[in-house]
Amino acid sequence: MSKFIYSLAVIKISIKSIISILASKITLFLTKHILKGGSTFPGAVALKLDNSILKKVAKNYRVILVTGTNGKTTTTSMIANIFKKNGHRVITNSTGANLFRGIVACFIDNYSFFKNNTGSFAIIEVDEANLKFVTEHITPEIITITNLFRDQLDRYGEVYSTLLKILEGIEKVPNTKLILNGDDSLFGALTCPNEALYYGFKKAINENLKIDSNADAKFCKVCKAPYEYNFITYNHLGDFYCPSCGYRRADLKYFVSDILELTPSSSSIIINETPITISQSGVYNIYNGLCAYSIASEMGIESETIASSLCAQDSSFGRQEDILIENKKAKIILVKNPAGYNQAIDTLCLNNEEFSTLFMLNDNYADGQDISWIWDVEFERLNSLPIKKVFISGSRLYDMAVRLKTAGLDQNSFIIEKDYEALTNKIINSSTDKIYILATYTAMINYRKHLYSKGYIKKLW
Repeated sequence: MSKFIYSLAVIKISIKSIISILASKITLFLTKHILKGGSTFPGAVALKLDNSILKKVAKNYRVILVTGTNGKTTTTSMIANIFKKNGHRVITNSTGANLFRGIVACFIDNYSFFKNNTGSFAIIEVDEANLKFVTEHITPEIITITNLFRDQLDRYGEVYSTLLKILEGIEKVPNTKLILNGDDSLFGALTCPNEALYYGFKKAINENLKIDSNADAKFCKVCKAPYEYNFITYNHLGDFYCPSCGYRRADLKYFVSDILELTPSSSSIIINETPITISQSGVYNIYNGLCAYSIASEMGIESETIASSLCAQDSSFGRQEDILIENKKAKIILVKNPAGYNQAIDTLCLNNEEFSTLFMLNDNYADGQDISWIWDVEFERLNSLPIKKVFISGSRLYDMAVRLKTAGLDQNSFIIEKDYEALTNKIINSSTDKIYILATYTAMINYRKHLYSKGYIKKLW
């Protein structure tokens, strides 16, 4: 007891904070082992007892924050794994609990009254609208923004509104370095005083120079004229410039200089002068890997270590996660907005052999309650693919079925099933060995819980 009291005196922590931490740890234990979930509620308990607890439990960590619309969870996982491979002690919110209370829960889960965290890293994913709450208590070494796309319009509004929410958080930490996606036109010419450097593509993926009518940031943020492009990677990302006022993409410090091979399971590229294999498919995962490479390089980690880690990167929590359901090879891909969904369709388009698909659409708060965005997804591109069966589920399964029917998919191949038990049995009894599961956030969470209860997933969180 005397050692405990002495330790508390040394770290100068109040009784209120001690109670907050202990209450949250008890709640964490109960939610993990009894309720099998609830990664944010323990943080809410802690904050109720001490609203500044984050400042205390995050003390001495070297913090890197990852925010943006798409790719936060995967990029955070990539960065964390690179730092671990380099020998650093790392904590991270690996399940994507990225709201303020979820981040508090992550730090408390890793907190010890008797351990000094000096030199340890916290690689933390942060919801765009919650960044300002985190930077109220933490000054990170780096903040990175992956991209901005229309997403959950009922929560965020348009992309310019989302950018303003993020900048509210950045304004509180003017000494934090920003590492930004230079191919996103929204991130140039920022008014904040922070040091900023950029990553992006110097190699075109295709010959497309015309921005899609449904793309997000099509007009110059300086003079409002339409952008033109030397090349487009996807949506509004690429080597943009404004022919009217001269605003253009910033100089890139880290960049994809060549694309060697794109397959349904991986991508081989050159970043600066280093050959890299990204162990997940899709251009969006190249961006995620490039972001992780940029941050690790800025922190002094050797290119060989980064390349070795990215090549061995496991899929994380519903982000191209591979699951064996009896004899079926299932890949779960989280989809939540048109830009990300179209990238998932790009992955499906790399297949030549027959496969099936499961489309799961929910409209809960975490998914976005306005589902009109599905009409901006390019489902029509699926018509030319060797899709055998089209499974459809989720709370808005009939809306999804109508969208897919309108896109021209064969209605005779549709299997519409809301019950997870029946759905899983129909998947097991289907004729193809491979199935892609494209699910919105809560649909992914709920179906993973069902698969966990059946023993198909070993680790729920």
